[in-house]
Amino acid sequence: MQSLSTAPMLTTQRLVLRGPERDDLPDFTRFMTSALSMEAQGETITAEQAWFGFLSGIGHWHWHGFGFFTVVEQQTERPVGRVGLIKHLGWPDIELAWHLFEGAEGKGFATEAAWAVKKWAREDLGLDRLYSYIDTQNTRSQAVAKRLGAVTDGTRAPHEPEAEVWVHSMDSH
Repeated sequence: MQSLSTAPMLTTQRLVLRGPERDDLPDFTRFMTSALSMEAQGETITAEQAWFGFLSGIGHWHWHGFGFFTVVEQQTERPVGRVGLIKHLGWPDIELAWHLFEGAEGKGFATEAAWAVKKWAREDLGLDRLYSYIDTQNTRSQAVAKRLGAVTDGTRAPHEPEAEVWVHSMDSH
């Protein structure tokens, strides 16, 4: 399948991180419209909104030179989620963000993929700081941030009042 972006391919011990492809849309739509983790946070959206979100992710690569990678488990060759860098209009800084599809949680995929993205951001993009905006109730994402060496500064994200700002050091893993 052809990538819809300028994303490089990154690999880890268990994962391949690649740019979005057309065939990724159904998994992404299912996650955004019905995943229990999205429902728990009150963040599910419609299929049409998911489509726009998917296109926004592709646009990030063309506009910023970064975006969400599709995370594929090497063993099964199935997408398990998305991890990457985003910066929407009006956001104060570049966010390192992740979300895993149903059944992929609890296996360390988000942490493993995010380490690869941090290394790429530091070495290839020259970034010296990343942020994650994590809902105060999202303890699983907070745990990933801690494993990545991030700490919260206690402030709230200006664009998302329920989210705390987590600051990532760009030290190597």
